[in-house]
Amino acid sequence: MPHGLQLRGLTLELGSKGSRKQILRGIDLDIPAGSITGLAGESGSGKTMTGLAICGLQPAGSRLGGTISYTGPRGSAANLLALRPRAMNALRGREIAMIFQDPTASLHPMITIEAQLTDGMRHHLHISRSEARSRALALLSRVRVPDPETALRKYPHQFSGGQLQRIAIAIALASEPSVLIADEPTTALDVTVQAGILRLLRELCDTLDLAILLVTHDLGVMSALADTVTVMRYGEVVEHGSRYQVIREPQSAYTKSLIDALPHPPAPPADAPNTIQLPLGKDAI
Repeated sequence: MPHGLQLRGLTLELGSKGSRKQILRGIDLDIPAGSITGLAGESGSGKTMTGLAICGLQPAGSRLGGTISYTGPRGSAANLLALRPRAMNALRGREIAMIFQDPTASLHPMITIEAQLTDGMRHHLHISRSEARSRALALLSRVRVPDPETALRKYPHQFSGGQLQRIAIAIALASEPSVLIADEPTTALDVTVQAGILRLLRELCDTLDLAILLVTHDLGVMSALADTVTVMRYGEVVEHGSRYQVIREPQSAYTKSLIDALPHPPAPPADAPNTIQLPLGKDAI
């Protein structure tokens, strides 16, 4: 496959000996470059834990099995589960980055946006303070944060939720990763702000050739954005396919129940033109 991630037989157990609970039960998943891979399911399905396991952020004491194969854009390759902590720390942030659901929880309230944007890139890219600042300004412009020069001097509480999520995306992109894990990146935002964030993710995927894993419980978001969709339940994959296949022709009863729960108008006649208006997506179905 091109650069990106390949999960094979991924398992994860939590708890102490004798009372272990299996959270992931043999996950197979491809996350290729230049594509948005959707991972959907209800709360407790294991989708967020999958993203955390990729980044090496699983709960302490958990046991992982299977493989997470990473192939970099320059041909480097590694099984993330076999890496020592020091090697994983070097990879996380530099090659693989994550956007969390709540930007107010992932940003430090007492550190300026400039410091939070530049510290990581200076560490990973070994660049000067002035070069890092220039890159930070360019990143804020790219994610459409108004007045980047002033924004760098501000603190997180001085921004709206949508602007904070854009800043969190800029921080995730600061060290030029090739893989981006987005865990429910729009759940805490209102609908119009949500649409803007999702358009931004689509644009970044296409222009930067990112491999994006979009984790969400919302199949409506998936139908507008993801190229392929994987549905999870109880730590297992119950369905996988292209966006069209999963949304329009679901094979699993569970997937059908998720789609039936979406607010949508009655289906048009089979011979009627497609008039479904989705908010975004370069090839929206």
